[in-house]
Amino acid sequence: MQPKPVRESASEYSELALPNDANVLGNLAGGKVMHLVDLAGALAALRHARCPVVTASVDYMNFLHPIRIGELVRLRSQVNRVFRTSMEVGVKVWVENMITGEVKHTSSAYLTFVALDKQGNRVPLPEAVPETSEEKRRHQEAALRREYRLQMRSRSRTEPSRPCTYI
Repeated sequence: MQPKPVRESASEYSELALPNDANVLGNLAGGKVMHLVDLAGALAALRHARCPVVTASVDYMNFLHPIRIGELVRLRSQVNRVFRTSMEVGVKVWVENMITGEVKHTSSAYLTFVALDKQGNRVPLPEAVPETSEEKRRHQEAALRREYRLQMRSRSRTEPSRPCTYI
């Protein structure tokens, strides 16, 4: 399988924040932002894998600034590292005020996607080759994040179930 440069997976996605996606405060709902992050991540994963991919995990997300209705949501994604049948994709979200032109970073997330064949079985992926110093840094850090994710996954499988209590 021929390795591919990280740059070949780089993807961009934009969408206007519309009223039907607003929360009660009149900002874009956080769930909508998470949906857009998943879409942007899937674009990069598909570009790299060139086969169906599914989301396996999403690392935590912070919401740094609200996205107001009428603003443009801009997302950029790329594969950071491949781990045989899974890959980490980084997604960064900005908001652009269409009147003033001001741009703010609003969120970032790391997602894990798994490549599948037509029968739903995992398939090996080509290596993602980092070329720039930034890509190399993300590639190295992806291994640390994967180790942490695997530890958390293992821990969640061994912990006894507890009922949820809401106060």
